[in-house]
Amino acid sequence: MLLRPGAASTATTHHRAHAVHAARHAVPAPVMHRAPAIVGRAAAPLPLVMLDPGHGGKDPGAIGVSGTYEKHIAEAAASELRRQLLASGAYRVAMTRSDDRFIPLEGRVDIAHTHRAALFVSMHADALTDRGVRGASVYTLSGQASDAQTAALARTENSADRFGGPQVHASSPEVQAILASLVTEETRRGAAHLASSVVAAFQPRIGLLPHPSRHAAFVVLKSADIPSVLVEMGFMSNRLDEAALRQAGHRMMVAGAMKQAIDRYFASAGGVTRLTG
Repeated sequence: MLLRPGAASTATTHHRAHAVHAARHAVPAPVMHRAPAIVGRAAAPLPLVMLDPGHGGKDPGAIGVSGTYEKHIAEAAASELRRQLLASGAYRVAMTRSDDRFIPLEGRVDIAHTHRAALFVSMHADALTDRGVRGASVYTLSGQASDAQTAALARTENSADRFGGPQVHASSPEVQAILASLVTEETRRGAAHLASSVVAAFQPRIGLLPHPSRHAAFVVLKSADIPSVLVEMGFMSNRLDEAALRQAGHRMMVAGAMKQAIDRYFASAGGVTRLTG
């Protein structure tokens, strides 16, 4: 077959153009990447301790014999404990309130769940009808109160939502008892362990009530999966307790004892619950 002059060069040019087009649209061969070696595991997040200063805003809490508001004592003591816990570098800390605001009881529990807290510590300095009673105590959740004094204290605490108006209210005593029964056994053990640690830390330096570890159906302690305690640092109805709690040095000592209790809780096997954050 005879080719016209220039036909060969035309064919060669066409072949080159086809090769260039094929090269442009060719699928590149996969590049194999080696995964980096694993040299260590990421550190687990520090446990988060949720501090809950009682009352606040339009709810003053107990009013001391010289006019001191419980809400101010609770917030000042919680802020000092927060400072000490953060200074240790062992914890993250959040507070249900860090200023003078009203928060419903259920809302305090919700805040702890939102933060995925490892512990919940509610801080108070309530009042009793007997002004001679003084000393610190610690409370855990139970459907039945451990004694008449604690039952009265729980009724007072659980009525705090009356300051929030008719749309905000704590559960009835019957519902509270049912909620208390839903708390997991692991959470109960954790709360009891924390309570005993608080009592042990307070004993050498902070005056305690007789039988200082008590229990009742406190709404604020009803989390099913976060070990929770309510600490009464003293009673505003007692002149000596009120005077002590007004002093920054005394609150620093109370916070130091509570930090020691929290350290003891996490140092033991019982403290390794819900360390996620």
